[in-house]
Amino acid sequence: MSKFNFIKTDIEDMYIIETSIFGDDRGYFMETYNKEEFNQAGLTMDFVQDNQSKSKKGVLRGLHFQKEHPQGKLVRVLNGKVFDVGVDLRTDSETYGQWQGVTLSGENKKQFYVPEGFAHGFLVLSDTATFSYKCTDFYHPEDEGGIIWDDRDININWPLEDIDKILLSEKDKELNSLVETKFKF
Repeated sequence: MSKFNFIKTDIEDMYIIETSIFGDDRGYFMETYNKEEFNQAGLTMDFVQDNQSKSKKGVLRGLHFQKEHPQGKLVRVLNGKVFDVGVDLRTDSETYGQWQGVTLSGENKKQFYVPEGFAHGFLVLSDTATFSYKCTDFYHPEDEGGIIWDDRDININWPLEDIDKILLSEKDKELNSLVETKFKF
């Protein structure tokens, strides 16, 4: 019996992953990645780097991608809650420019696989959130690309009801729209 439930999204190659949680009055145990089980589900990526960030409510990171060294990302939230988004940037894809979002939290323990060829971003919905992710390629700062978070053509339905102010990095404030982005996968 698999410890994982691999849920296909409407966008090819993108998955929401539910993990079996074994708990009792002492706490819980869960396996977050198992190469053999992921391979059996058709997810044959190799991870080379793990990252973690902590952010406060209203922080929006993204929408980021790497141009020549695209990264697939297996993302999850250790504590807190975020709305996580992947945008298909594969020009030969039927879902080019479309997005998929999922709420990830320390409580629901869901994971989200955002494949290579996608932009990725997230919005922190809780007071703070600790975000963890595995990458299929190393980070190359000179290779960064991005799309503005509120691009009208992509039209992401960010859950902004309880957010007083969106907090962006200076770099993310300067990102272009999808139409203005010259790079194509």
